[in-house]
Amino acid sequence: MLALMASPALRFYFDFSCPYAYVASTQIEAVAERAGARLDPRPILLGGVFRARATPQNLSETLSPAKARHNLADMHRQAARAGVPLHMPKGHPIRTVEALRALLVVGPPFTPLAHAMFRAYWVEGIDLSTEAGLRRVLSESGHDADAVLAKIDDPAVKQELRARTDEAIEAGVFGVPTCVVEGESGPELFWGVDRLGMVERLLCRRSGRRPPEARPARADSNEGPVDVYFDYSSPFSYIGCHRAEQLLGERARWRPMLLGALFKRVGTPDVPLFTQNEAKRQHTAKDLERQAAEAGAPYRFPTRFPMRTVLALRVTLAARAHESREGRRLVHALFQAYWAEDRDISDPDVVAQICDAEGFDGPALIAEAGTQPIKDALFAATNAAVEAGVFGAPTFVVHTPDGPELYWGADRLDLV
Repeated sequence: MLALMASPALRFYFDFSCPYAYVASTQIEAVAERAGARLDPRPILLGGVFRARATPQNLSETLSPAKARHNLADMHRQAARAGVPLHMPKGHPIRTVEALRALLVVGPPFTPLAHAMFRAYWVEGIDLSTEAGLRRVLSESGHDADAVLAKIDDPAVKQELRARTDEAIEAGVFGVPTCVVEGESGPELFWGVDRLGMVERLLCRRSGRRPPEARPARADSNEGPVDVYFDYSSPFSYIGCHRAEQLLGERARWRPMLLGALFKRVGTPDVPLFTQNEAKRQHTAKDLERQAAEAGAPYRFPTRFPMRTVLALRVTLAARAHESREGRRLVHALFQAYWAEDRDISDPDVVAQICDAEGFDGPALIAEAGTQPIKDALFAATNAAVEAGVFGAPTFVVHTPDGPELYWGADRLDLV
């Protein structure tokens, strides 16, 4: 029966201006082939999507210095993991509307010329906003550059790019790369090169093929300690700390911090989830469910959000959670109480009950959490996080012989 299942469709939305879309473009055909899917590449104008979603055209200019440094490192880590070269071009982001129109003029299959355009932008440093740059890529790809360039300003070509971009917006796209998996149960949208594994596993389930073995995490490849910065207020911290326990064990050094205070220091809104456009917010909600399921972490979004977590963080410090397995269990119990059981961890009685259940003296920890030394300790821990370059949670700082390396996000443990 499995052999008779129809091949699922895989839509792949991209623009040449995104480094993550470039990395994904080098992997997407193999993903589709292994999963028995029909690949449908869809070029779109990312700037048009950003305008529709009220997203700044140059996102890098809106980032804090620490986040900008991390994102640049992350691009290169993703490229290295995929085994492809990546060089940040001068003047990035570079206008790609003419390159996208040229791709539409040449027509399907889009992937051969798209690969050449991506490589020109992200490997060879060719300026795709210039006629000379486009002419070179087209000619080297075996196309009549004069004929193609003569048509890129045709109203019909312009309209096709607008229509493709509008279709992407209607489908819920808010950035690239975006994959949409079609099926009888409806389309499912995945944003980011780091979600290709999820895409492939879903495609395999729908096509009846055996999913690939999960790529082993690299967390055991470095024996040095890993600082795990977290706050109970973050669902990503919950998932990240759950995975850190599985992958790092006693290598993890638990670093509670007050995320709201850190956000204020680095210039980030108090609740970033509330600043997302509706399409991204819907995707984030679904993505949290997917990440939790893959991590084996029970999860449901709480009825009280955001949660004031100062008490829980101070109790964590009072319990010296980083010094014992019992302390680590308390961290996970507090996380699970909020993110799986919908309990109010700002309530002293609730926190005391959780502490008691984990073998601690709950009332004593609550009392100690109100003392000035513990208050000062949380203040100092948050300052230390800022000084370490932390800008969000969870953040993993790996200590290597060459110095500390910072990774942000529950989904970045696989790169550690």
